Amino acid sequence: MAQPAKSRGFAPSSARGSGTKLQLLPPGLSSALLLCGLLACSCKPSTPAAPECPPCQQAPAAVAPATPATPPETPAPRTPPEPTSSSPHVTPLAVRDAKGKLPLDAARDYADDHQPAKALSCAAQASALYPNDVLAHTERGNALAALERYDEAKLAFTRALAIDPDSLDALLGAAHLYGVALPSSREMDELASLYAERGFDLATSQHDEDTALQFAGLSAMIFNDLGQASDALERASFVLTKHPRDADCRYEKAVALFELCRFDEAKAAFKGLLDDADRGPHAHHHLGLLLEREGKLPEAEKHFTAARTKAPDDFPAPVLLSAEDFEKEVKRIVASLPDDMRKDTRDVPIAVEDVPQTDDLTSGDPPLSPTILGLFRGPPLNEACEPADTEGGRPCRSVVVYRKNLARAVKTKDELLEQIRVTLLHEIGHLRGEDDFELAARGLE
Repeated sequence: MAQPAKSRGFAPSSARGSGTKLQLLPPGLSSALLLCGLLACSCKPSTPAAPECPPCQQAPAAVAPATPATPPETPAPRTPPEPTSSSPHVTPLAVRDAKGKLPLDAARDYADDHQPAKALSCAAQASALYPNDVLAHTERGNALAALERYDEAKLAFTRALAIDPDSLDALLGAAHLYGVALPSSREMDELASLYAERGFDLATSQHDEDTALQFAGLSAMIFNDLGQASDALERASFVLTKHPRDADCRYEKAVALFELCRFDEAKAAFKGLLDDADRGPHAHHHLGLLLEREGKLPEAEKHFTAARTKAPDDFPAPVLLSAEDFEKEVKRIVASLPDDMRKDTRDVPIAVEDVPQTDDLTSGDPPLSPTILGLFRGPPLNEACEPADTEGGRPCRSVVVYRKNLARAVKTKDELLEQIRVTLLHEIGHLRGEDDFELAARGLE
């Protein structure tokens, strides 16, 4: 089945520093990339008792390294442009007062005090003075991520975990980077899940309950983003047994129940979030989806309108064509497909429905998401039809696309038409025997 393009949509408070129980990372950390000489003199102790910074040295001018001999067809590395006053190669950090503390301690204090640039200066010095200190590189990675200097943050966490693959602090920072800070994609979310689950297992084995709860909260969100609702529900429920009012995990649990087609439970869970300032718009949207499925369209529209009013960027107006116009566009797109695809679909009905039928969603285990954009029913072309496939006189194989789900997955009519095409290509891939992982590898997720 085709699903909407992945989007974080709701960003839990752990990503915004709103002060809920699961404070995954200190909000407002900051960063910069430094040369070693500059790192060592970035955080200045105010008393002789703390380690003194080595004297700053002039950073050497950037020079392209000599390149080894290469075969004629291999191009030589491109020499970087000469630095100018407007685009220098090196931007040193300002000197910060460590207030008589060790650089790493000062970095943490500045981070806790929401002073990210100062935190980074001291974390950078700590990692320069102690290059094999996993916590120094972790603090630097946290700061870089908070400043949205993501490539540098990735390197900092990679180095930290190379020093100590079992560092809970480094695993937590890396999971947060890939699962919360960076734009969502399957590859990013899968990597985040590996870090979060490894951290959860380690923290649990070490009886570190507070840290295990932080990892579980992250995993709940990441699992939902990956479409692993059962795993998300398990992790969210784990947190809620200890902190039943934790808003992040109440939301993730509600989403997981919705994705698992446990609609009555999901409705009750979302109703409990309507007054939440951050999660209320998303609760309204999901309640609209649930009521729409029940055929209560006026009531559903009230919730959709509330969601759009409270969070217009997250919930733009749907690009909803009339049923007649939508079917015309589907037929036009099918007619434009390559000859081999049109041949494969010649005896396969392609239908349009507003939203998925519950029987279709719950025909397998786990259930399909109620927000899928399309569905292929039946065996692939290389398998024979079974009697159950044609029960009730229905065709052995068929494709359906969902008008309202598609309308909510896009922002413009051009995007809608392209998404219809991609959805049809996805379902035809299933018709030809490809699974979701193979289709995702071809860019048809």
